[in-house]
Amino acid sequence: MRKLLHQRLSKKEICLGTIISIPSPETAEVLALCDFDWLFIDMEHGAFDIAALQGILQAVAGRTPCLVRVPSLDEAWIKKSLDCGADGIIIPHISSAGEAEKAVAYCKYPPVGTRSVGLARAQGYGTSFASYLDRANSDVAVVLQIEHIDAVSRIEEIVRVEGIDCLFVGPYDLSASMGLTGRVQDPKVVEAMTTVFRCASAAKVSLGIFVATRDEAPSHIKTGYTLIAVGVDMMLLSGAAQRIVDTLRK
Repeated sequence: MRKLLHQRLSKKEICLGTIISIPSPETAEVLALCDFDWLFIDMEHGAFDIAALQGILQAVAGRTPCLVRVPSLDEAWIKKSLDCGADGIIIPHISSAGEAEKAVAYCKYPPVGTRSVGLARAQGYGTSFASYLDRANSDVAVVLQIEHIDAVSRIEEIVRVEGIDCLFVGPYDLSASMGLTGRVQDPKVVEAMTTVFRCASAAKVSLGIFVATRDEAPSHIKTGYTLIAVGVDMMLLSGAAQRIVDTLRK
């Protein structure tokens, strides 16, 4: 039986994925056939509504686990995304322990959290209601994005919050919050990322990161990041197309 994503995170297994930003079930289905360990569905920056999200989850069902990045720390977005059948939630811009506690609570049913109970795709439209409720609190992965210097300054408090499966570092937003937009290799940005890594490792919390190209991934894997998102669907499409044009025109 295939391991659940949250189990792989707890064991710190390398999980390679890519970002879906186009609300196209066909695009997601193609990527699910590429043997990625997970897919990162981006509702923060992608042009998604809940219906589009559910269509993508239906298209890849049973093939590849999906983590959904919701637009913000919002209970309704988290609830609806989980009810559509997401394997876990990525919550952006977490900057304090209080926000981390809310994020975990929104992902968990009572008495652990505050997620409301309803019938939807995740519960088999009612056919697997009881079994889903029994396992949801343990099976749903909770991933918090650390992407602001304020979060770095409070990281020791954040990692102590129970229920976090992974901290996902956002190098580009982090650099922007430091007045170094896009300069992800600047020593100050690297130092901030190292602080997050050190504290998360001490708390035995898994770490994830986005890299734009495959060449960037090995160094982060060697460092100890395990939840790796490589590239974005639009970049993969345009890059492959451009290589064809460049090759044939030479």
